[in-house]
Amino acid sequence: MTHTPAGRVGDIAAISLSSLCLIHCLALPLAASLLPLAGVWAEAPWVHWVFALTAAPISLWTLTRRPALTPLGLGVVGLVLLFAGAAEFPSHETETAVTVAGGLFLSLAHVLNWKRIPHECATPD
Repeated sequence: MTHTPAGRVGDIAAISLSSLCLIHCLALPLAASLLPLAGVWAEAPWVHWVFALTAAPISLWTLTRRPALTPLGLGVVGLVLLFAGAAEFPSHETETAVTVAGGLFLSLAHVLNWKRIPHECATPD
Protein backbone atom coordinates (compact mmCIF):
# COMPACT_ATOMS: atom_id res chain seq x y z
CA MET A 1 0.00 0.00 0.00
CA THR A 2 1.39 3.39 -0.90
CA HIS A 3 1.33 6.26 1.49
CA THR A 4 -0.25 9.56 0.53
CA PRO A 5 1.04 12.96 1.61
CA ALA A 6 -2.32 13.52 3.35
CA GLY A 7 -1.56 10.63 5.71
CA ARG A 8 1.80 12.15 6.58
CA VAL A 9 0.13 15.48 7.22
CA GLY A 10 -2.34 13.71 9.52
CA ASP A 11 0.47 12.10 11.53
CA ILE A 12 2.34 15.41 11.76
CA ALA A 13 -0.82 17.25 12.82
CA ALA A 14 -1.67 14.61 15.42
CA ILE A 15 1.87 14.56 16.86
CA SER A 16 1.88 18.36 16.96
CA LEU A 17 -1.48 18.48 18.73
CA SER A 18 -0.35 15.88 21.25
CA SER A 19 2.78 17.93 21.89
CA LEU A 20 0.73 21.09 22.30
CA CYS A 21 -1.51 19.26 24.74
CA LEU A 22 1.52 18.12 26.77
CA ILE A 23 2.90 21.66 26.79
CA HIS A 24 -0.49 22.90 27.95
CA CYS A 25 -0.63 20.33 30.75
CA LEU A 26 2.95 20.66 31.94
CA ALA A 27 4.09 24.21 31.16
CA LEU A 28 0.92 26.25 31.47
CA PRO A 29 0.43 25.55 35.19
CA LEU A 30 3.95 26.89 35.78
CA ALA A 31 3.20 29.96 33.69
CA ALA A 32 -0.12 30.26 35.49
CA SER A 33 1.67 30.76 38.77
CA LEU A 34 3.29 33.82 37.17
CA LEU A 35 0.26 35.21 35.36
CA PRO A 36 -3.15 35.15 37.06
CA LEU A 37 -5.01 35.38 33.75
CA ALA A 38 -3.17 32.32 32.39
CA GLY A 39 -4.18 30.52 35.57
CA VAL A 40 -7.85 31.05 34.78
CA TRP A 41 -7.30 29.84 31.20
CA ALA A 42 -5.26 26.82 32.33
CA GLU A 43 -8.05 25.67 34.60
CA ALA A 44 -10.88 26.32 32.16
CA PRO A 45 -12.63 23.01 31.44
CA TRP A 46 -13.45 24.03 27.85
CA VAL A 47 -9.73 24.10 26.96
CA HIS A 48 -9.38 20.37 27.69
CA TRP A 49 -12.51 19.58 25.70
CA VAL A 50 -11.24 21.62 22.74
CA PHE A 51 -7.97 19.67 22.73
CA ALA A 52 -9.72 16.30 23.02
CA LEU A 53 -12.36 17.12 20.43
CA THR A 54 -9.69 18.36 18.02
CA ALA A 55 -7.38 15.41 18.58
CA ALA A 56 -10.04 12.72 18.17
CA PRO A 57 -11.04 13.16 14.52
CA ILE A 58 -7.48 13.86 13.34
CA SER A 59 -6.07 10.87 15.19
CA LEU A 60 -8.84 8.48 14.20
CA TRP A 61 -8.62 9.60 10.56
CA THR A 62 -4.84 9.19 10.49
CA LEU A 63 -4.64 5.93 12.43
CA THR A 64 -7.39 4.23 10.44
CA ARG A 65 -5.91 5.09 7.03
CA ARG A 66 -3.28 2.37 7.52
CA PRO A 67 -4.80 0.35 10.33
CA ALA A 68 -2.45 -1.66 12.51
CA LEU A 69 -3.40 -3.07 15.88
CA THR A 70 -0.64 -1.48 18.00
CA PRO A 71 -0.85 2.14 16.80
CA LEU A 72 -4.64 2.05 16.63
CA GLY A 73 -4.93 0.48 20.09
CA LEU A 74 -2.50 2.96 21.64
CA GLY A 75 -4.34 5.80 19.91
CA VAL A 76 -7.71 4.70 21.26
CA VAL A 77 -6.27 4.38 24.78
CA GLY A 78 -4.74 7.85 24.42
CA LEU A 79 -8.02 9.38 23.27
CA VAL A 80 -9.97 7.69 26.06
CA LEU A 81 -7.48 9.12 28.57
CA LEU A 82 -7.71 12.61 27.01
CA PHE A 83 -11.49 12.56 27.33
CA ALA A 84 -11.23 11.15 30.86
CA GLY A 85 -8.91 14.00 31.78
CA ALA A 86 -11.27 16.55 30.23
CA ALA A 87 -14.11 15.04 32.28
CA GLU A 88 -11.89 15.07 35.39
CA PHE A 89 -12.31 11.32 35.71
CA PRO A 90 -11.61 9.75 38.13
CA SER A 91 -11.01 13.04 40.00
CA HIS A 92 -9.90 16.63 39.57
CA GLU A 93 -6.62 15.76 41.32
CA THR A 94 -5.71 13.14 38.68
CA GLU A 95 -6.71 15.26 35.68
CA THR A 96 -3.18 16.33 34.73
CA ALA A 97 -1.67 12.86 35.08
CA VAL A 98 -4.48 11.24 33.10
CA THR A 99 -4.26 13.88 30.35
CA VAL A 100 -0.46 13.67 30.11
CA ALA A 101 -0.67 9.87 29.90
CA GLY A 102 -3.27 10.22 27.14
CA GLY A 103 -1.08 12.63 25.20
CA LEU A 104 1.92 10.31 25.52
CA PHE A 105 -0.08 7.27 24.37
CA LEU A 106 -1.44 9.26 21.44
CA SER A 107 1.99 10.59 20.47
CA LEU A 108 3.48 7.09 20.66
CA ALA A 109 0.66 5.77 18.47
CA HIS A 110 1.40 8.37 15.81
CA VAL A 111 5.17 7.85 16.00
CA LEU A 112 4.66 4.10 15.49
CA ASN A 113 2.22 4.84 12.68
CA TRP A 114 4.76 7.19 11.10
CA LYS A 115 7.51 4.52 11.32
CA ARG A 116 5.32 2.10 9.37
CA ILE A 117 5.43 4.44 6.37
CA PRO A 118 8.03 3.57 3.76
CA HIS A 119 9.86 6.89 3.57
CA GLU A 120 11.17 7.80 0.16
CA CYS A 121 14.84 8.75 0.06
CA ALA A 122 16.14 11.13 -2.53
CA THR A 123 18.83 9.42 -4.55
CA PRO A 124 21.37 11.40 -6.54
CA ASP A 125 21.15 10.98 -10.32
